[in-house]
Amino acid sequence: MLKVQNLEVSVGEVQILKGVDMEVPSGELHAIMGPNGSGKSTFCHAVMGNPDYEQSGNITIGETDVSKLTQFERSTAGVFQSFQYPVGLPGVTLKEYVNEINPDLSDDEINTLSKKFNVQEFLTRDVNVDLSGGEKKRSELFQLAIKKPKVALLDEIDSGLDIDAIKSVSSLINENRDDQTSYVLVTHYSRILKYLDVDKVHIVVQGNVIKSGGQELIEEVDSNGYTQYQE
Repeated sequence: MLKVQNLEVSVGEVQILKGVDMEVPSGELHAIMGPNGSGKSTFCHAVMGNPDYEQSGNITIGETDVSKLTQFERSTAGVFQSFQYPVGLPGVTLKEYVNEINPDLSDDEINTLSKKFNVQEFLTRDVNVDLSGGEKKRSELFQLAIKKPKVALLDEIDSGLDIDAIKSVSSLINENRDDQTSYVLVTHYSRILKYLDVDKVHIVVQGNVIKSGGQELIEEVDSNGYTQYQE
């Protein structure tokens, strides 16, 4: 389980998160929605341990308090983050990269997973170099499956994708969820959530969780946008 208590985050003099509490049980997928600049992606970066942030509060994974750990240490403890705009790694093939992520997996296991995520042709290519947006997101989900993390942070994984790519990415998430992993998905829009088996939705506005609930919140956002939570 991911448990976040009273998480406050500032960059310089600007406070972005103002005491966020959230619990994501293992096996559940929670969506964080909100307008631009509300602190959604900041939440993911803070859980991952971005060193540019000044933060306070507690972040625990199971029984382990990771609040004071470095990014590398949090990764080792089981945190994985996919990025809104995945960067390329020229000179490093995807096969070499996933061998570093999980050296215990055999070549047969890697090949089986690569076929499942339709990235087998990328194994001999440099990570994320000359790939489309949808291909990069499939590659990141493949890396997630290789890592087998305790916490998976999916930061705007729908960003820049057309509707077919959104459906494809959603199917991969639904079909490959692990009951040992807590999933947090950040998005502005409800469209990807219509294709996902979401357990809980959190609305974040101006650094606060304004409302949490079920999929009915997706319909609220669709109908009235985020203005209703800002009044």
